[in-house]
Amino acid sequence: MAELVTPEAPILRWPRLLGQNWLNLSFLHWAVEPDSIAHLYPPGTEPDTFEGSSFVGVVPFQMSLFGAFLETNIRLYSIDDAGRHGVLFRSLEAARLAVVPVIRIGRGVPYTWAKMRMTRSGERITYHSVRRWPRRGLRSLLTITVGDVVEPTPLEIWLTARWGAHTRKGGRTWWVPNEHGPWPFRAAEIVELSDDLLGASGVRPAGERLRALYSPGVRTRFGRACLVQ
Repeated sequence: MAELVTPEAPILRWPRLLGQNWLNLSFLHWAVEPDSIAHLYPPGTEPDTFEGSSFVGVVPFQMSLFGAFLETNIRLYSIDDAGRHGVLFRSLEAARLAVVPVIRIGRGVPYTWAKMRMTRSGERITYHSVRRWPRRGLRSLLTITVGDVVEPTPLEIWLTARWGAHTRKGGRTWWVPNEHGPWPFRAAEIVELSDDLLGASGVRPAGERLRALYSPGVRTRFGRACLVQ
């Protein structure tokens, strides 16, 4: 039976491992046809759906972990045979080279190395990324204007209240749990968007983009990975 998706994280079992700050996040989403992405999922998982649609997200943000650096992830939404709702990364740009091989090999997360910068002037934020490895040259540019505080819709809660990720490592599928407080959200008006990463992910949107959201961030903690299949 599938677990409920709620804004509050389930209690993370011990041991609680690495803690991180996720800061200055923007959330962009498009609907996708579940059948068009099912082949991208590891054994024991499948596309998670909300009213018949699955979704793909583009999420640039700032990571604070032994210093600050930028990331941009392309993510799908997953559910496993135990009913756990999670995310499945198609790629995750990172500006810190040392992170890429450690997490790519150690956790099975498809980290890539990119030259990245984020600039802010008042309520206007720009994220810029150019891939260095692999598939050098893929670019992503997003500029938003941050607006008023907003309450998330049921779909937006479903998309962002994700308490773990599904990964593939050593020929096995794994569940990596996390916990954090409810997201504080503000409206985000897109000023400019030019992105190669979504197209390179092999995922084709099936509809118009949902409204964009911005969050100043949360403090998160991770638990020990467990085997799915």
